[in-house]
Amino acid sequence: MAYKPAALPVMSISRKLRYGAEAAGFFLMIGFFRLFGVDRASALGGWLGRTIFYRTTITNRARANLAAAYPEKSAAEREAIIVEMWDNLGRTIAEYAHLAKFSIHGEGARLEVTGTKDAEAAIASGRGVIFVSGHFANWEMMPATAKQLGYECGGVYRPLNNPYVDRWLVRQRMTYGPKEQIAKGAQGTRRIFTLLRSGKCILMLSDQKTNEGLPAPFFGRDAMTTPAPAALALKLGTLVLPASNERLDGAHFRMKIYPAIDFTPSGDHDRDIHDLTIKITEAIERLVRERPSQWLWIHRRWPKEGDRTRSKRAQALSGAGVRVESEGSSLT
Repeated sequence: MAYKPAALPVMSISRKLRYGAEAAGFFLMIGFFRLFGVDRASALGGWLGRTIFYRTTITNRARANLAAAYPEKSAAEREAIIVEMWDNLGRTIAEYAHLAKFSIHGEGARLEVTGTKDAEAAIASGRGVIFVSGHFANWEMMPATAKQLGYECGGVYRPLNNPYVDRWLVRQRMTYGPKEQIAKGAQGTRRIFTLLRSGKCILMLSDQKTNEGLPAPFFGRDAMTTPAPAALALKLGTLVLPASNERLDGAHFRMKIYPAIDFTPSGDHDRDIHDLTIKITEAIERLVRERPSQWLWIHRRWPKEGDRTRSKRAQALSGAGVRVESEGSSLT
């Protein structure tokens, strides 16, 4: 359902203190970056990413993921990807303080986009459109661009564990992106159906791990992947268009929209969901390979030993009702 500010959830004293401390630190950081212009703030965030975040232990996960995904690259080449990834992530954090500064219009435009003809043709078909993408560059620029292009969209999001930060972040997305912010879950799925049936668009990041998903090859290894876009497309006849985002110079971005994924159903419901999920995942992998440093390699994308998954049939029948797992920090 569309986001509506609600009362904070009931929390224990210890959780209130933990989330409150996290939120205080987050808002102090946002306030700090607002002391600078967008370019200086982005550059400072990049420096923090390269010199401080890069040295945290989570970087080891990025190293392991890259070693498995790109065994043909040298250790030095993979390390260069990691450094640029942290530069991008640090910049992305800083840019949350300046979301109002990003526009596709005017001489000082910081956003550019290609492939709009494919998007507009898909929208004009009246079948509804699902734009699928991943955590590329500053991923918040993609819904902002969709809004500025005049696309009637709903953005699908996973609520953050920290409710104070989550409320702030969703308000930012409602201001600078689609006003329809749809939380993942059963109620959100019903709202997605309504929008797609009326010929509107859904924006969805489908590059995160979900234990309730389907195994789809991603860089040569099965990764548990949400079947939601495939299930929705097959049930409603919706078009699925991949989209990517690339950081150019500093706080400037180029988005690319690609033609709709070509898929002919076989009539076997479960198999079709699985096969289309694989095709969507293949599209995401191609986008990652275009510029690997723009993707979030610190995510736990592949299963680890001990993960529990559901049967293939149960996974497929879950359709769009899957939820992305929560892991790690309460802020992510």
